[in-house]
Amino acid sequence: MTACRGIRGATTADANTEEAIHTATSELVQALIDANGLEEDSLAAVFFTMTPDLDAAWPATAARKSAWPNVPLMDSTQVVVAGSLPRCIRILILVNTDKEPKDLVYRYLKGAKDLRS
Repeated sequence: MTACRGIRGATTADANTEEAIHTATSELVQALIDANGLEEDSLAAVFFTMTPDLDAAWPATAARKSAWPNVPLMDSTQVVVAGSLPRCIRILILVNTDKEPKDLVYRYLKGAKDLRS
């Protein structure tokens, strides 16, 4: 039975530049596409958050250019928490799928690997 499920992931940008934010976002998006066999038509929406130290570009712009021109995309700033991972970009993909939650693959790249074991 098809259900709307969430797929999470995160990465870090090497710097607060448009190029670094777009490169990190595109790498994360492609890793999640590859790991889960995502097709644009199955996506309900994608949400990105960034730590406040990233303000040079929107992750959604990179995702729109590299993979998902027709998916609703949203960017926002993460809540500031002392000691949190700097230059972090997080993603939540809402996908309509027949897969069970245990079969969905999350990806944590670069410095964000420390967020999950």
